[in-house]
Amino acid sequence: MFVVTTRAGDERAGCLVGFSSQVSIDPPRYLVGLSKVNRTYRVATAGATHLAVHVLAEEHRELARLFGGETGDRIDKFSRCRWRDGPEGVPILTDAAGWFAGRILDRYDLGDHVGHLLEPVFGVAPDRFGDLVTYADVKDLEPGHEA
Repeated sequence: MFVVTTRAGDERAGCLVGFSSQVSIDPPRYLVGLSKVNRTYRVATAGATHLAVHVLAEEHRELARLFGGETGDRIDKFSRCRWRDGPEGVPILTDAAGWFAGRILDRYDLGDHVGHLLEPVFGVAPDRFGDLVTYADVKDLEPGHEA
């Protein structure tokens, strides 16, 4: 599971995603699926140029619950966590184990989700990979929006 954040103008947004994958080594490319009913999708398609993809250690699973169980339509998620401006002003979660920011190259309609093809531009790798938040950690979560 990953938390994806973005910014378009003064609007920040972020959500928990399960549909994402590296899709090319050379050139480096990554695909993130955002639900069409999600506020993050609306912000990402309203002028955002970049997305940030975060991995979370189990000790910060409350961030996964915040970004997956709440909607930015009702609350400011960023007022409830630590973050900073990253590349191109994209919000970076300070407590993430690792993250990368990617320039949005293209978008693909995939049904109820839209795939955002990213060109990674900068990131920080986690120190360890053994204790990251997985689907098992959030499978009981009630989503902020229906998928």
